[in-house]
Amino acid sequence: MQVHQLEYFAAVAQTRHFTRAAESVHVAQPSLSRQISTLERELGTPLFNRARGNITLTPAGETLLPFARRILAELDDARVQVQELVGLARGRLRLGATPSLSTVLLPDALRRFRDEYPGIDIAVEERGGRDLVRLLAEGELDLALIVLPLHTRDPALATTGVLREPLVVAASADGMVRAKSLHVRDLDRYPMVMFREGYDMREVTLAACRRERIEPHVAVEGGELDAVLGFVEAGLGIAVVPSLVVEGRPRLRRIPFVRPGLSRTVGLAHRRDVVPSASARAFRAILLDHVADTARSGRLIRGVEVLRGTTSGPRRTAR
Repeated sequence: MQVHQLEYFAAVAQTRHFTRAAESVHVAQPSLSRQISTLERELGTPLFNRARGNITLTPAGETLLPFARRILAELDDARVQVQELVGLARGRLRLGATPSLSTVLLPDALRRFRDEYPGIDIAVEERGGRDLVRLLAEGELDLALIVLPLHTRDPALATTGVLREPLVVAASADGMVRAKSLHVRDLDRYPMVMFREGYDMREVTLAACRRERIEPHVAVEGGELDAVLGFVEAGLGIAVVPSLVVEGRPRLRRIPFVRPGLSRTVGLAHRRDVVPSASARAFRAILLDHVADTARSGRLIRGVEVLRGTTSGPRRTAR
């Protein structure tokens, strides 16, 4: 079993197409097909079901895929870390973030990182929390800015607390909600705009409603962050959102919950079983410094609490 065979196998698994896979790894399609066949002979079993126009993984292929991805990620990490022995003049940072954190927390931190380390290539993957946990576990990301706790049973993932912020009700500025504050149980009095499946805010909102034994009236369902805020601005309903995302949107009102209210904890997640790259360590330090500097200057929204980098493992949750 050779590294390039695993690379070709992973490419076909990703694209479900031999020609597109060959293009993605820059080899001729017949060469890629031969190497896949050689790998299958060595393993003694097919890895793909080759129905015309419908390439799928066999059970053996499904078993091999996470191992192949992890091996390739480990080799890539080793290559990057060897290159980084010459310093942070070059390298890469693979960063994941949920959409709300990508919007409100990343831009200034990335600008500071880019100013200090202009030779580092930065790739940002914007996904929901569960997708980011999966990408971390597969070695596709160096760090993920994510809502805690991690909903995973994987002991190889650890987290560093960054901040805790209140959740608020976002309502249109035209007066759909006249109250200055709301109880969670008041949510059933208004039409709601709900985030799509996979968003932490959707799960938090629905869980809060279940605790209060209320059934939210969902007017619009399935939005991304910008779409949800746009629908609220248009007066289609209210939404439960992190307080930071309402900042700078004059067509929205931020309505706090009556104490104890709702909140979320934001942290950086990483793999415990892989030594973080120099670029990942540098970004972590810059992000924590940026949040601390913002708090000291009084520019953090009221109610946001800096956590000063507390580190922990994942919470084990029942499936």
